[in-house]
Amino acid sequence: MRKYISKFHYLTQDLPHRSHAEQAQIACEAGANWLQYRCMSKGDEELIDEINQIAAICDDWGATLILANHYHLLDKVDAQGVHIEDLDADFAAIRAVIDDDKTLGASATNVEALLRLQNSGVIDYCGYGPFAHTDTKPNIKPLLGYGGYRELQKHPIDIPVIAVGGIQITDVEPLLAAGVYGIAVSSAINLSLDPGEAVKEIYRKIY
Repeated sequence: MRKYISKFHYLTQDLPHRSHAEQAQIACEAGANWLQYRCMSKGDEELIDEINQIAAICDDWGATLILANHYHLLDKVDAQGVHIEDLDADFAAIRAVIDDDKTLGASATNVEALLRLQNSGVIDYCGYGPFAHTDTKPNIKPLLGYGGYRELQKHPIDIPVIAVGGIQITDVEPLLAAGVYGIAVSSAINLSLDPGEAVKEIYRKIY
């Protein structure tokens, strides 16, 4: 049975002025129902403590919690899945480690990689990008732009494709029109003057 995948993935990020838990609280209060915890600056013990804080927030608001990369922690925390950013990861091996009921997302930067992930049979959705320049993570891959997503319509893609990478609020509707299943956003929310309102505005555009 295909798992539920939200059309809007909100990603936390390492910020000097706002903790991941504070980011999660703001997003959930504004209506986010899918949160990816993306922390690149802590060891496992700190990660577990913070994930547990965020899991409690997500439980309070009925939001799905996905971990970025740290699938080895899934049996220690209350999260519903993991998103792996490593383009060369062994996804069959990761699926064997995590429960079948956990959501497994993967990243791809070109059609060939996306089709390989789909054909693996172990991936629930794909984060596809980068759409545009982003400072959230280092990137040397070509930017896809709207045309890169429209190209997917020429291929037999049947897993949910989530556009990611440098997406601004004004990009949401054109990306959906280009044929993607959903949108992943980080900095356009977290660095905005009113993150909660930014979440609400994206939801209005998607739904």
